[in-house]
Amino acid sequence: MGQQDGEEREFDIKWADSAEHKEPSARARMLAARWKENPPGPVPFRGEPEGVGPRRSSWVSTVLVLGSVAAVIVLLGYVNFRAP
Repeated sequence: MGQQDGEEREFDIKWADSAEHKEPSARARMLAARWKENPPGPVPFRGEPEGVGPRRSSWVSTVLVLGSVAAVIVLLGYVNFRAP
């Protein structure tokens, strides 16, 4: 009986996939109705996220990181030099 159910299900999937007209999902129908009255504005392909400032260039970030590492090394050297 399990094999028969599998064959029936496979037949149903093939039958559904071969349908000439496929009904859109509920979300697609909702958006189509909403956009019919109030179409969305143009959106850039990869727009800047809201609330984010301009990005720094990579060399500025590199200088900040290397400067911080150098400052920590100098600070640790000074602490070790001053320790009795």
